[in-house]
Amino acid sequence: MEKSIVNKDNQFCVKGFGASGDLINGKKLKEMDVVREKPKSDEVLIEVLYCGVCHSDIHQVNNDWKNTRYPCVPGHEIIGKIVEAGSEVSDFRKDQIVGVGCMIDSCQTCESCKNGEEQLCLGEYGATMTYNGYFNDPESDYNTFGGYSSHIVVNKEFLLTLPEKLELSSAAPILCAGITTYSPLKNAGIKEGSKVAIVGIGGLGHMGVQIAKAMGADVTAITTKEEKRDEALKLGAHQVIISNDKKDMEAHELAFDFILITIPTAFDINLYVPLLAVKGSLVTVGLLGEYDKPLNNMEVAKFNRSVGGSLIGGIKETQEVLDFCAEHGIAPEVEMLKIEDINDAFDQIKNEDVRFRYVIDMAK
Repeated sequence: MEKSIVNKDNQFCVKGFGASGDLINGKKLKEMDVVREKPKSDEVLIEVLYCGVCHSDIHQVNNDWKNTRYPCVPGHEIIGKIVEAGSEVSDFRKDQIVGVGCMIDSCQTCESCKNGEEQLCLGEYGATMTYNGYFNDPESDYNTFGGYSSHIVVNKEFLLTLPEKLELSSAAPILCAGITTYSPLKNAGIKEGSKVAIVGIGGLGHMGVQIAKAMGADVTAITTKEEKRDEALKLGAHQVIISNDKKDMEAHELAFDFILITIPTAFDINLYVPLLAVKGSLVTVGLLGEYDKPLNNMEVAKFNRSVGGSLIGGIKETQEVLDFCAEHGIAPEVEMLKIEDINDAFDQIKNEDVRFRYVIDMAK
């Protein structure tokens, strides 16, 4: 994919891969020109080196959440090099390698933003997401385009420093899969001896297992696939439960202090609530929609359990998980691909044929 930048007034055009909302020769994404605003004084221009492929990218391209604005250029797990920095940018320099996650801006003045929880921005339009970030304003023509492109412009407050111990080619998924699992585990106070179950051993779940183990937890992996047993154990799980095995599930009722569910599509949450200990808690990540069946609150109430959800984490917390992964030798398991192969990669993800996470090598 060509990487040339063409200047024009206050905008410039770069190359990217995105979706128009229609099938193109049977595929969702095609090469297209991406128009970006020139960096302001508090922004940087980044050349994208690597970009992870998240299941959210597929949901957004397919308009599964009924909020996609086309054209849609996905990608929110970005490792890149700063090629231009605004006059107010002092903590980062030209040619520095940085990370960009799920957000590129927010109001930065509300209580949530001041507390380092920009993902919960209380400003008029909330946080500006890295792609499809049009402020939820149907009257606006504004939209953001993500990392499936040669370059991206980002506010300096949303840049992340890459620890030297991290391998750049595999670090990108930490910026979404890593923070999405780290944040609820941290907020649940997971520590030495905590009994934790991670449900779904895919892109998110395989990070959750590693992070929970590094926090000192006794980790159980729960999956529908027997063939993932060995992989889950290699990642650090102490044991594996096959959720289709009714006897195995019943044998672990009241067993876990905390359950993190990473299934990205509708599922029956009632299968997992009985596994919670007294006053245990369950958090779902990755699913931005309804459960397959309504929650039976009897199972929640009778043992004073809690059921909740989590989106991502703020910038401070995202830097924390990068540092945490470097300190504990945690890395996403990735397969590299060329951007031209992205449609095939989407198919492989939907068929669960990828070994945890794809990363696009933009240099190729």
